[in-house]
Amino acid sequence: MTAIKQTPTLYEWSGGKEALEKLTELFYKKVMQDDLLYPVFKNMSADHSTHVAHFIAEVFGGPRFYSEDDQGSHYKMVAHHLGKMLDEPKRKRWIALLLESCDEVKLADDPEFRSALVAYLEWGSRIAVINSHETGNPLNENEPMPKWGWGVPGGPYIPDENNV
Repeated sequence: MTAIKQTPTLYEWSGGKEALEKLTELFYKKVMQDDLLYPVFKNMSADHSTHVAHFIAEVFGGPRFYSEDDQGSHYKMVAHHLGKMLDEPKRKRWIALLLESCDEVKLADDPEFRSALVAYLEWGSRIAVINSHETGNPLNENEPMPKWGWGVPGGPYIPDENNV
């Protein structure tokens, strides 16, 4: 009898908390040197990159670092984007720098993970642009955190040892 393989969460597959914190630390260093994005982020808190890593960790099925340790919520995350007047060039640069950072820190780069990651980044960044043009938060304070999974690919490709 063979054991059933449990599909890992995106959080587990990404390398967990340390990998995501390393990613966002490098990414926000790049942002602070970028002419297009610097004006948006120049006043960010010293722990901004850690909070973002914790948000992604929780969304990707990891522990509730953002909700519990950082006292954050989906509502609060949306509130940070209100009135920022983000646009498509900024959104595209944000994604490009983040994906470049993923490669530099050697975050998982298999097609299935990157498909799920890029799908999340596209979804989240487009919502951030929409919310950045709002003056009031469109979410209810009790809105649950988003949860992101593997999507259409259904999880990472792991060859079956019987079919290798």
